[in-house]
Amino acid sequence: MDKHSSVLVDASGVAFDMYGTVVDFSWPEIRSVHYKARPDGKALMVAVVHVDGRVYEAMVNAKPREVLHGWFAQLAWVLGYYRPAG
Repeated sequence: MDKHSSVLVDASGVAFDMYGTVVDFSWPEIRSVHYKARPDGKALMVAVVHVDGRVYEAMVNAKPREVLHGWFAQLAWVLGYYRPAG
């Protein structure tokens, strides 16, 4: 979470909050979730691929950069728990 954006992954699915606009994706409507660091290492980029093929993306700034490593570990665990097949 930064000042303007957040990504939440839980038992319900994935939610993006960007500048106060929230988009919720439930697990049944998600084909896959992908994440990576922005090339400069200062942000987390998350993409949800909808079952109809559309892709939705969110980016959350990581300050300090070390926070990003913690987010990666948490995302790997949470996605593995709630979405073990993809």
